[in-house]
Amino acid sequence: MKITSTRFGRRLAGTAAATLLLGAGALAAAPSAAAKANLLTINKVTLHQPGLQAKVTYSCDEGMNHQLVANATKLNTTGHEESIAAGTIKKAQLVCDYADHTAQLTLRPAVGSHFAKGDKVKLSVFYFDEDGFSYANTETVAVL
Repeated sequence: MKITSTRFGRRLAGTAAATLLLGAGALAAAPSAAAKANLLTINKVTLHQPGLQAKVTYSCDEGMNHQLVANATKLNTTGHEESIAAGTIKKAQLVCDYADHTAQLTLRPAVGSHFAKGDKVKLSVFYFDEDGFSYANTETVAVL
């Protein structure tokens, strides 16, 4: 039985197409989590007397051993007028499953610090691990 080059070409093309479809299906079915883990987005910063409140969307790897930290500094101040605030979400309160989650951080002001409506603040949010490393740092400037 003689196989013609046309018949062989069609079989080869069919095999290649099937392989591409299987590969594309596997790629589509694979979780996209690995590509978006350990991300942070600051959604909103508001005045929450006596400090601030930040709404953050986060995503983290399963088994991560870290906490979520937020630091705020009032901008356009001089000398002794500096005002700062900080807040954390402990590792036990974070849901780390590669999906996006929203958290509300309450930032407490340092002694002598104060914030008011109309103040301009810079907010930094990042992960802090048990070894003292910080990563996935994101910042924003907002008017309260």
